[in-house]
Amino acid sequence: MKLALKPGHRKPLLIGAAVIAALALLVVATRSGKPAADADAGPSPSLSVNVEVPLSMRMSQRISANGNIEAWQEAVIGANVSGLILSDVKVNVGDVVKKGQVLATFSSQTVAAELEQSRARAAEAEASALEAEANAERARKVADSGALSEQQLTQYLTAAQTARARAKAQLAAERAQAVRLADTRIVAPDDGVISSRTATVGAVPPGNELFRLIRQGRLEWRAEVPAPQLALLKPGMPARIDAGSGITIPGTLRMVAPSVDPKTRNGIVYVDLPASGPGAGSARAGMFAAGEFEIGQSDGLTLPQSAVMVRDGYSFVFVVGADSKVVQTKVTLGRRVDERVEILTGISADSRVVVSGGGFLTDGDLVRVVAPAAPGSAAAAG
Repeated sequence: MKLALKPGHRKPLLIGAAVIAALALLVVATRSGKPAADADAGPSPSLSVNVEVPLSMRMSQRISANGNIEAWQEAVIGANVSGLILSDVKVNVGDVVKKGQVLATFSSQTVAAELEQSRARAAEAEASALEAEANAERARKVADSGALSEQQLTQYLTAAQTARARAKAQLAAERAQAVRLADTRIVAPDDGVISSRTATVGAVPPGNELFRLIRQGRLEWRAEVPAPQLALLKPGMPARIDAGSGITIPGTLRMVAPSVDPKTRNGIVYVDLPASGPGAGSARAGMFAAGEFEIGQSDGLTLPQSAVMVRDGYSFVFVVGADSKVVQTKVTLGRRVDERVEILTGISADSRVVVSGGGFLTDGDLVRVVAPAAPGSAAAAG
């Protein structure tokens, strides 16, 4: 049995069939054209990066060294008296003292009494000497008259000389006791800072050392420098010492040791540290410190530190080639100035180096260069 469609029903069916046919043609065209489009475009870049060519900068040449901070001169202050008790100690470790300032005193009653006895003996000996000299003078006057024999005259003269010698000996003993009394007062031999104290009130010091004094409060950095580099250092050169906690102390090279340790092959370099000024209070005798000497200036190729990657203990950068692919290149680093680092080996002056985003790249990745930077434009201020 045949179904007959009315004229009003045919028109919608024809429109639907036309729409279905158009959609089918569109799908076929899209599928057939997509591989061709992808083939023309090629592989897509993995990342957009900024690049920069190395910048030539004038940089300081430095020699790094390690060493200890020590006192310029440390005076040992002791006692010249023995068997006496310390009656007073006036200073402690860290005190700043002046030359001649009293640091401690010993009990002096016994020494003072002995001094008085020496003075009395000296006065007695002086009187005896005067009497003997007077007798000798009278003997000389009567010697020509024959009242005295030659032997008697000699005895008078000898007695006068002996008495004078005894008087001088007693006077020397008096002076010795006066010095001993003065030694009961311990005074500072120079301006400086007390660095050590063994003196205690009521004690009888078994040894001579009571205090140690850093003369004039001066400290120095004794740095160990390899022998081949000693010839590059001269007195008067500036130095920078790292005192820790980000504090840097300026110093001046005073002297280079004339000899080298045969075991370490290092020589000692003596650097004066300032007694006042920035960072001066941060230095302490006995501290270990690192530092460097500025020996001149030279040109070097630099890159931002962000361009340098560190993997497996090696430093490297990504260099963009002509085909927009990156090449992982091992480099040797040198000096650092602010946010830039010197590149000693590995790249040339016209290399295009990735300066941002390198941590997401691997060797051979295709990248898109965004606004290539002019040589050193990222650090024009530097």
